[in-house]
Formats: sequence, structure tokens, C-alpha cells
Amino acid sequence: MGPMANLTYTLRSGRRVGVTTLGDADAERIVVFCHPAPGTSVFDPDPDASATRNVHIVALDRPGYGSSDPVPYGEWPSIVRAADDIAEYLRSVVLAERSMGVRRVRTVGIAGWSEHTVLAAFQKAESDRLGGLAPAEAIQQLSGQLQPQADAVLAAAEPGDVPPEAVGATAVDDAVLAQPGVRDRLGRMLHDAFRQGTAGAAADILSYTARSWGFEPGDVRAKTLIVGGQGDAIAGNAHAAWYQKAVPDSRMEMVPGVGHLVIVPAWGRVLAHLAPNSTR
Repeated sequence: MGPMANLTYTLRSGRRVGVTTLGDADAERIVVFCHPAPGTSVFDPDPDASATRNVHIVALDRPGYGSSDPVPYGEWPSIVRAADDIAEYLRSVVLAERSMGVRRVRTVGIAGWSEHTVLAAFQKAESDRLGGLAPAEAIQQLSGQLQPQADAVLAAAEPGDVPPEAVGATAVDDAVLAQPGVRDRLGRMLHDAFRQGTAGAAADILSYTARSWGFEPGDVRAKTLIVGGQGDAIAGNAHAAWYQKAVPDSRMEMVPGVGHLVIVPAWGRVLAHLAPNSTR
């Protein structure tokens, strides 16, 4: 059904991570793309926009997704672990002969969770309940809840038949889904996301809902652009405004006429912010 990450990298811990790269591997600017939940590194929001920037785009499958090994049994999944995986790969492979440092950050369509939550009450109650369990039990229970979603994705005969609701798309995203190739790219990513089952998605969700993030948004010092879709019922204006208030050097842009799939029409804007003056 879908592609897999174009390479795997073994971390010092022995875990393997799937890595997908786009663009020019020798480009000075490196853009790290963190995939949605559920999702994997194989998704390119807009191949045309990716090809017109002189950048090296790097994406890693988070634990349990795609080609990456799951979180070790008995350990809590965490945002910090996923970030450390990215940092280790970059230091060891991509940035061996380049200067380190995060210059700019771009967040797209993300919700405020955990102790920073703006979740509905029932979602908060469920994440708190799962957070009180042993990690293996929490992952198992949430995996069961996600199984119908995975079944619907894996039952699709063609990538374009995969239900886009699996990544939060609603009717307001119909114009985005009608663009050539979008449904196929989303379908292939979702099929890859559930290739190992639902435990990867469960662990991923628990990492930012049931436990502390491991950092404060106020600690972010990079220049940050926060983008959301005005029609996004999952992570709309309220969430974007929350992040703008929480992150010191940030500003917010809301895209009209689109929902949770805002990353597709906004990808060119993302790359322009992260790598200014890099147009081929």
C-alpha cells in the first residue's frame, strides 16, 4: 500500500528509527519535520514546495510507527525521548561537519495537552486515568481503543480510499483533499503508521497527554511561527492563541477555509519561515 522510510538508523541504545529525507542532502539549511499522530516520516505535505527550496528535509518515525522500534517495554513514552532520537541522528549523521543550533521553530495545527491542556473535560479525564496506570497497561488499553481506526485504514484497497478522518480531516478540508495526490500521500502515511499495529499511535498520544511534556513552552527561545486552520475543530484558534501566549518570541497566523490539514496549503509558508531566502 505505501512506502516505508528510505533508511533506518540504529541509535546508541540499540533501537532502530526510520528516517525519510527530502531535498538536497548537501543544503546548508536543515528542516526537521515531525509527523502527525498517527503518522510517519513518509508524508510530504507538498512535494512542489519541498522541491523549490534549497533545504535538506529530515523526518524520523517516532517509536512504534513505520520503521521505528517501539518504546521499550515498561517505559513511559515521552516527547523528550522522541526529541533525543532526532538530536542523536542529526549529530551523528547530518550535522557531523556543520554547526548545531535551532534557529527557528514552526508549529502547525497542534493542540495544547497534558498539564497545559485545553482539552474537553472527558478527554482530560481519560488521559489522567491512563496516566495513573503502569505504562504497558496504558498503552494496551489505548491500543484497543484505536483498533477500529487502524482497521479502517488497513482495510482500504487503495491509498486514496483511506478515511482522512484518521488524521482529523473534516468537511472544511475537502478542498485540500481534492488537490492532486493529497489523499494518496495521506493514505500511504496512515497505512505505514499502523504497519506495526496500534501500539505506536497509543504510545505517541500518551507521550503528550498522560504525562508531563518534560519542558515548558516558555523555555523556547527560537523565533516561532504558529499556524492553524481557522476551521480546525481539534487545534484551532484557541490552541494557536494559547501557544502564542506561552512561547516568548512567537506570532500566530490562522489560515481561512481549512481545518486540521492546514499543513498542506501552509507547507510553502513553513519552509519560507524556517529557511528564508532559500528558494531555488
